[in-house]
Amino acid sequence: MTELLFRDDPYLTTAAARVVDAGDDWVVLDRSLFYAAGGGQPGDTGHLEYGDGTTVAVTDARYGDDRTGIRLSVATPVAVGTEVVQHLDWARRYRLMRMHTALHLLSVALPFPVTGGQIGESESRLDFDIPEPQLDKEAITAAVQALVAGNHPVSTEWITDAELDANPDLVKTMTVKPPRGSGKVRLVRIGDVDLQPCGGTHVAETGEIGTVAVTKIEKKGRQNRRVRLGLVD
Repeated sequence: MTELLFRDDPYLTTAAARVVDAGDDWVVLDRSLFYAAGGGQPGDTGHLEYGDGTTVAVTDARYGDDRTGIRLSVATPVAVGTEVVQHLDWARRYRLMRMHTALHLLSVALPFPVTGGQIGESESRLDFDIPEPQLDKEAITAAVQALVAGNHPVSTEWITDAELDANPDLVKTMTVKPPRGSGKVRLVRIGDVDLQPCGGTHVAETGEIGTVAVTKIEKKGRQNRRVRLGLVD
């Protein structure tokens, strides 16, 4: 079981760890700074540092089949038992944190069922099931930016699977459901404007997102509309 350091502190950028499993091009650490790809958010990148100061690049992070360990893709083999220091590509992660939080606000500005999404460093998207869409890029941008400017605090909390079953409206996504099996589900709360299940990394306050803009609205089916949101700064 990999300890998920990113879940408890998404601002942590370095941490010691030990290799507990490995292959030719991957390693599993006992504790991980690196977010494993999921929920539309890419896996983190960075590097591992050995005691002698040499490093090996981490190019991706993904859960194993049983979701108990995070596999880090590495350029060269690393032996089991090796003690390393993890270094996160913080600039990339922070942009993903800003974008992920901005997508939560987009789902507030457009309160429709979400059919898909993808998070990128500079531009991200959500797909919405909208019966009779009349969408205006400028109006949506203004609505999201007003939520950003509110500088709402972002926090996490946990509920049981049974509590989630009793509150199905918390789940905005139609196709991707919160992971079950552990008996509890993680929620991300943004002030008093949004609360939904999410395992991703987010900024501490919405003001950190900065300036955003809806860059494109696409028709992807009779009712499916894709809204692209980008970071301006």
